Amino acid sequence: MIFAQATEVPSPFAFLVSGGSLVFMLAVFVLTVIGWWRMFEKAGQSGFLAIIPFVNVVVYFIISGKPVWWVLLLLIPLVNIVVLFLVHLSVARNFGRDQLFALGLLFLTPIFVLILGFGDSTYQNRA
Repeated sequence: MIFAQATEVPSPFAFLVSGGSLVFMLAVFVLTVIGWWRMFEKAGQSGFLAIIPFVNVVVYFIISGKPVWWVLLLLIPLVNIVVLFLVHLSVARNFGRDQLFALGLLFLTPIFVLILGFGDSTYQNRA
């Protein structure tokens, strides 16, 4: 039995799409880090912590006023969604925002983190 071998070279279009996706994801990451940096500084934390993986999540939980051990709850499927919403809700309230803003933080994190970081919101720990 004879099998045909694939000798196709990936098309330039596929390369552009994958490269474009990479650039887009990198831009989203950079914007999120910039927003977290400013937001962390407003909350009295070091902005540098925004670029350290996992540490930035712990600092975000500290800003929310929730116990740091709640970070472990993010490892549990479905529970992590509830925990993340509660943390976003606390962060939104600590910056003087409402539940709709917390939903924005949940679904459009980079945009709403930039709004908190560069907007006129001030941090008041209400935990």
